[in-house]
Amino acid sequence: MNRKTAIIVGNGELTRDLSEIVDSAQFAMRFNEPKASIGMSGSRTDILMLAASSKPMQRRLTDPNFLASATFKAAKEVVLAYHPEIIRKYHPKPNFLSRLKGRRSDWTMRTIELVGAAGKEIRVMPPQFYIDGCSELGVPERRMCEVFPSTGFFGIRYVLSLLPAREWDVKLCGFSWEGWKRHAWLNERSWVEDRIANGRVSVLV
Repeated sequence: MNRKTAIIVGNGELTRDLSEIVDSAQFAMRFNEPKASIGMSGSRTDILMLAASSKPMQRRLTDPNFLASATFKAAKEVVLAYHPEIIRKYHPKPNFLSRLKGRRSDWTMRTIELVGAAGKEIRVMPPQFYIDGCSELGVPERRMCEVFPSTGFFGIRYVLSLLPAREWDVKLCGFSWEGWKRHAWLNERSWVEDRIANGRVSVLV
C-alpha cells in the first residue's frame, strides 16, 4: 500500500524551495507565525498549532497581518498546544511593570475569540497532553517551571499520534532545534533522532 505524505514545517530556514512538495502532500502542519519559510514551503496548512501564551502571542493578536497571513487563512484547524491550566501552573508570569503594560501569560480566550470569529475550528489540548510530553522528554515535574518543550515538539508528537505509520510517511523540514533558551532543545533533538532511526519520521532536505 502506498502511504500518504504528511509534512511538518518548522519555523527555521529552508535550504531550497519545497513549495511544490508541501502543497502536493496530503497533510501539512505549521506553527505560530512562520517567517523563514515564507515563499519556500507553499501554503497548505491542515493544522496551525499556536502557543497562546506570553508576549509573542499578544503581539500576534494585535497585528492584523497575522490573521490576514496566507498561513492563517489556509489553516483548516487551529490547535492550542497549552491548556490554560498548564499556563497557569507552569509558565512564566510577567512582572508587575509588564502587567501594567497589558502583558499576561495566558491569551487563550482572546485567541479563541479572534480565531473563532475568523471561522476556524479550534482545539485546545488537555493538560495531560503537556504533562505526557514533558515526561517523554525526561523533564521532571520539579523542573516544569524552568524547562518548556517547544510547540514544534508538541506538534510532531501530536501528528504522530494522529497518523498511523502504516498509512502515513511523515517528513520534517525547517527544524533547527535552537532558539528560546528555556526550551529543551537537546532532549527534543534526541527524541526526534530516535524516531528517525526507527523509521517513524524522516527529514526533508
